[in-house]
Amino acid sequence: MKYVTAIIKPFKFTEVKEALAASGVSGLTVSEVSGHGRQKGQTEVYRGAEYASSMLPKLRLEIAVTDEMAPRIVEIIRAHANNDEIGDGKIFVFPLDRAVRIRTGEQGDDAL
Repeated sequence: MKYVTAIIKPFKFTEVKEALAASGVSGLTVSEVSGHGRQKGQTEVYRGAEYASSMLPKLRLEIAVTDEMAPRIVEIIRAHANNDEIGDGKIFVFPLDRAVRIRTGEQGDDAL
């Protein structure tokens, strides 16, 4: 099993979520986060005053998938979160040693 974590721009969420659902992803966790990468934030103008914003709003998606699904899920997220701009995000894939469904006690791929 794999644990896929993606950091994406908030306005791309609906597109990514719909593509994941169409591919058979039945569950995901979404968190509002903030941060920055290489761009170190951006300059904003608010009520005529310019200010620097170093922490940009993002969404973190977390998805547990089978080993076989992981490459396809990564490609779906990459394709649908891509805006060809700095700050489009990152995808991280971690090994997932164990998953247990609390209600039934199912384990491994069956728990996903």
